[in-house]
Formats: sequence, structure tokens, C-alpha cells
Amino acid sequence: MREHTVTLPTHEAAVVEWGPEDGELVLALHGFPDTAWTWRSVAPLLADAGYRVVAPFLRGYAPSEIPIDGDYSVRALADDAVALRDRLGGDSTTALIGHDWGAITASALAGDPASPFARVAFLAVPPLAWMNPTSATSRSWLSAVARQPLRSWYIAYNQVPGLAERNFTRLARRLWRDWSPGYDATDDLAHLARAVPDKAHAEAVVSYYRALVSRGSRTALAQPRIPLLHLHGDRDGALDPRFFPAVAARTSEPSRAVLLPDAGHFLHLEEPAEVTGHLLDFLGRGATAR
Repeated sequence: MREHTVTLPTHEAAVVEWGPEDGELVLALHGFPDTAWTWRSVAPLLADAGYRVVAPFLRGYAPSEIPIDGDYSVRALADDAVALRDRLGGDSTTALIGHDWGAITASALAGDPASPFARVAFLAVPPLAWMNPTSATSRSWLSAVARQPLRSWYIAYNQVPGLAERNFTRLARRLWRDWSPGYDATDDLAHLARAVPDKAHAEAVVSYYRALVSRGSRTALAQPRIPLLHLHGDRDGALDPRFFPAVAARTSEPSRAVLLPDAGHFLHLEEPAEVTGHLLDFLGRGATAR
């Protein structure tokens, strides 16, 4: 495991890296409220299989810098991912893994004709364009829609200037508890405290949600154009698992969607061996673009 920084157009990005330096590159993006250390269980297993896994601290999460442009839109996050891939020596085989906000970023890149990524894996948040129901999945979808507002209250909470910044530690603790019931997030919250040490960093990371509302999410709504894997926990407390059938109904080879039993939102930390198994199977398939 190695830690270093990568110079991006708007800031210095800190990254954690596992695996052989000449291994096939996999870029792994974390979500909210989380850090690059979220991959500490999955990345070594991928590294054992020969992959070079690089996990950045997303813009605004220390030790990465707060970007000089103050842009927290999905487009800015996607641009960071592409720049990281280029500066890390990625090639036509490079894959992208995203959890939560990392998966939202992956949605933008999976649907971008200019995206350089060969394959994309979504954890906990599916391709957003595939969340609409089919006639066969409308009952499950309507049930999810009815329940989702109770799970998504924090999005409105994060819109109030100063509120989330003042209460960030309490907010993060509650979200980890609610999103992955029964999981002990002590280590993760300690990593998060170092990544969001003050009001300026808290404002930066909740600004993802403010940019999503104020600037829209059209870039993340494009239809996927490359093979993808979606993994979702059937006990996810953030995004209702009843949306899963709508996503699965749109998935065909070489893409795939898997609902993991007894896993919550942070499924890669709860079930790292199972998640890694699905990732290795997907990454090793040699799937070609659709």
C-alpha cells in the first residue's frame, strides 16, 4: 500500500494505492460521507489478483485539497476521474469502480461517448438512467418511490447553509448507522474525521448535494454505453432496494446486476470477499463495449 499525491488541474489529489505498479489500473471512487480508506478491504484482494487499485480522496476531502474552482458538480467529479486515469498511466483496459457519489460520477462517465474507461462498476447507486420502471417492475418501483423520501431527508438537510457544516460529525454518524445497520463504523468515522477536520472541508463535501440541486444532474442521467456491474445490498438504508428490479430488468450481458443478501449501503466493507468476487468476475471477463 502506497500513499502519494497527483496533480490535477484544480487541486492536488491525495491517493491510496495497492497492488503492482505495472498492474492493470482500477480507479476506485468513494462516496459520502466517506474516504478513500473505504476500499481498504476490497483493494488488497484485487491487488492479490494483479490489479493496481488507486483510490483518491475526492475533491474537498483532506488530504486532497479544496479545489480552486469551488466546483462540486458531477461534471467536475467526472473530469477529476478522467484526469487521474491519465496521470496514473491508464490505458484502454482501465476500469472504474464507484460507491455512492463515486457511483454517481460513474454514471456520468458510463454514458459519456468520450469516456476513456473500459468498464464501470456501480456499488449502492445504480446507473441513474436505469432507475425508471418497466411494466413488470412498476409495483416494486412504486413501493420504493413511496419510501425513498424518508431515506433521502439528508439531501434537503444539506441544502441549508451552515446547518450540515455545524453538525457534520453527528450527521455522518447517523447516516452510517442508518445506511448499514449493525455495521461497526468506528474506524471509518475516524478516517472521516481526519478527512473533514473543519467547517471549510465540511462545506466542501456537502456542496456536492448543493451543486446537484442547483446545477442539475443531467450529465449523470445519460444511458450507459459500456459494460457495467451493479451491486446493491438488500438492507441498504440509503437507496431503497426495491429499485433494484427496475435496474436488473435493463441489464443484459455483458453487463450484470446483483442484489447481495444481508448487506447494507457500505456493502464493500460489510461483505468484502463477496463484493471482490463479483468485481473480479466482471473485470476478468474481457467484455467489449456494447
